[in-house]
Amino acid sequence: MSRSTAFVLVFTLLAVAAAFLLPAMPQPLDYHDFADHRGAFGINNFLDVVSNVAFLLAGLYGLVVVFSGRACFEFPGERWPYAVFFLGVLLTAAGSAYYHLSPDNETLFWDRLPMTIAFMGLLSSQVVDRISVRAGLVLLAPMLLVGMGSVVYWIVTERAGAGNVLPYGILQGYSVVVLLLMAAMHRSRYTRGNDLYFIFGWYVLAKVLESADAQVLAYSHFVSGHTLKHVAAAAAGFVACRMLMRRTLAEPGRAA
Repeated sequence: MSRSTAFVLVFTLLAVAAAFLLPAMPQPLDYHDFADHRGAFGINNFLDVVSNVAFLLAGLYGLVVVFSGRACFEFPGERWPYAVFFLGVLLTAAGSAYYHLSPDNETLFWDRLPMTIAFMGLLSSQVVDRISVRAGLVLLAPMLLVGMGSVVYWIVTERAGAGNVLPYGILQGYSVVVLLLMAAMHRSRYTRGNDLYFIFGWYVLAKVLESADAQVLAYSHFVSGHTLKHVAAAAAGFVACRMLMRRTLAEPGRAA
């Protein structure tokens, strides 16, 4: 076992232990109080809702790229993690729009569920690209079950009056850290492997905009940070599309 693989395994065990052992953390209700409450054309929270068109476009475009032959894959099966990723992005458009029409914990479930699908698809894709084709494909289904399970667990505990969003939060942070570790420690079999850092950059920008929701609206007097968060997060999907279309195989036959 390589040092990098051992490090990821240890980090995985620590994340699992934290999810089970740390005190439960219910979803703060003020999370649903976004800065921009303006409606238009009969749609509540208009810009926070319609900005999800960016996810729709990114998801649709990504699926077209994956299945039209425009993406570079050494083996046909490699397309499935990316297909899952873009399907998650596409479903996020519907889930997030539904949530922002009437933000509460119940609708937030439908926002978070497809996001975990996208995260797990991307994580599996990088295992395929950088470590082992076979392992990445085998892990795809378990990763999806764990990701979706963390959201189901959260909403079930909320409904039981003892909400615990911590496992979902840990899983999201874990996914980001592991993606960066793989990018730093394992070369991709394809060129343009460093595009993963640009995907991460758009994700970070989305998080910054989310945290500065009210400040952005106060400064611009037009658009809120959360609305722009949707656009920035969707941009990560377009970066992934460009990567798939422009990359070439760097090390033919290196598959485990």
